[in-house]
Amino acid sequence: MRYLTEYKTPKFVLIHSVRYAVLLRIIQVVIFTYSTLYLLIYRKGYQIHDTTVISSVTLKAKGIGQVGMPPNKTIIMDVADYVIPPSENDAIFIMSNFIQTNQKQSICPESIRLKQAICINDDMCSNQPFIPAMNGRWTGRCLFTPEKNIVNQTGAAIKSSTGLCEYAGWCPPEDGDSSSMFVQGIPQFTIFIKTFIEFPLFGIKTKNMVDNLKPCIFDSVYNKDCPIFTIDYMLKEAEDDITERDLMLRYGGVINIKLHWNCNLDRNVKLCKPEYTFTRLDVPFREKPFSVGFNFRYTSTWKQNEEHFRTLTKAYGLRFIITVSGNAGKFNFITLTLNIGSLIGIFGLFRSNIQQFISIGILNNLIQ
Repeated sequence: MRYLTEYKTPKFVLIHSVRYAVLLRIIQVVIFTYSTLYLLIYRKGYQIHDTTVISSVTLKAKGIGQVGMPPNKTIIMDVADYVIPPSENDAIFIMSNFIQTNQKQSICPESIRLKQAICINDDMCSNQPFIPAMNGRWTGRCLFTPEKNIVNQTGAAIKSSTGLCEYAGWCPPEDGDSSSMFVQGIPQFTIFIKTFIEFPLFGIKTKNMVDNLKPCIFDSVYNKDCPIFTIDYMLKEAEDDITERDLMLRYGGVINIKLHWNCNLDRNVKLCKPEYTFTRLDVPFREKPFSVGFNFRYTSTWKQNEEHFRTLTKAYGLRFIITVSGNAGKFNFITLTLNIGSLIGIFGLFRSNIQQFISIGILNNLIQ
């Protein structure tokens, strides 16, 4: 019954102390300033936020490259030659260096780089377990080739003491020592990044292109709204070391292009533009990784006179991967009310604790 018929009220104590009163007011001003200026205004505590981004990205490359071919020949390459495959999801590959091998379906000696293929008789080529580096199905024959510049008294070439196992498949095998063909002019190529995004919470859609887009090149100071970047600029942003950049062009590399949208939807949505950052993802060559750069193989196959032919290309190059993130905020009365209520509660809690601390300090001084 006492619970129903009685209630308590706080007891107020008036303390006459200039030092403690000034300290209390300073702490109150600091807390109020922090909560108002930083949490409500700077951190936009009056907005509801959406970090879910639905995006669609299209990448288009432009540029003309050239490859020097012996003797004194030049091959001109355009987008259809060096962008492989022609279309990817949120990525693009630019071939900057390649090795080509013309092959046909036949039988021939294995690659000299495969140590298990070196033989002195047919038995060494028979009943061999599977080797991942094999170029085809071994026939069981050991092929000997004449040693260069060695001829006996009868004028016949002398066979070498060791041979190579014969295989059936695409011949001749790819020779890693073959001279690669470097595509010149890659740093001056451009990539157009076309992005469309939506913040589903607000139903707001936008893009990274201005309405009156004209031919331009991105510049972080003078032309930061242009979505067209040179490969040279992206390489320099992703890798500071010029030696590493040269090796990336020769042996390949992977670069992440991150688009981060930080949008204040209380303003015009056209003012919402992404920030571009470029990060290298592959392991630097100076760290001597097990697998360096980025490369893959592809073929062009045809048939002529009942024989099968193909051109095997080992492509090195730069692979650009796009990631999109974002944060959009818009005024919301309920969010503002909740944050103000939380700040008032925090302010009251600090005020009560500080007053109690000051009161204890004064009592201790009086007792002493």
